[in-house]
Amino acid sequence: MKTIDVKTGIYKRNDEKAKQVNDYLHNRNIKVFNLLGTPGSGKTTILEQLLAKMEKEKIAVIEGDLYTDQDAKRIESLGVRTVQLNTKGACHLEAQMIEEAVQELDLTGIETIIIDNIGNLVCTAEFKIGEDIRITVSSVTEGNDKPLKYPLMFQTTDLLVLNKMDLAPFTNFDKEKFSEDVKKLNPNCSIIECAAVKGEGVDQLIHAMSDK
Repeated sequence: MKTIDVKTGIYKRNDEKAKQVNDYLHNRNIKVFNLLGTPGSGKTTILEQLLAKMEKEKIAVIEGDLYTDQDAKRIESLGVRTVQLNTKGACHLEAQMIEEAVQELDLTGIETIIIDNIGNLVCTAEFKIGEDIRITVSSVTEGNDKPLKYPLMFQTTDLLVLNKMDLAPFTNFDKEKFSEDVKKLNPNCSIIECAAVKGEGVDQLIHAMSDK
């Protein structure tokens, strides 16, 4: 009996397309950030806070979601060029989807694209989508066990936002254990503490993004 490893083929084709997307945008001097995290971690709130402090005319956003365009409308209302990607049930974005989204964007004057990926800590970590930098948002309300439960996400991220720090006193979140586990998995990962709804930590995140 012959066994076919389907995953290998899928990942290879996706990685090739991701490189094409990245090359296409690099040729236009556009930097791409992949924003990752679970539903409710505060990804879109972080994004809104970032956009409030950045030059909107130089930024475009690709919003990924299973259904609805609610988040895209939130971002578009800020005056930012936005494209919505609906996967209709698929739990991650792929490079081909980003290529199609980029074709719908007016890239005139754009220097940065931020992809607000689908809320998920598993398969979103497995698929490159043409990004230069990965930013993962984790919140204290999710508990400090997530790095060891979902290691690939934390191993492959460049920047880690620890969000909802204002709620930490009301939880049993162990910040030292969380940071220790992250550093074991990814010694080069920078951790930025935030309270997104209050705008706290956003300046530090922007600084970290500009340094990458």
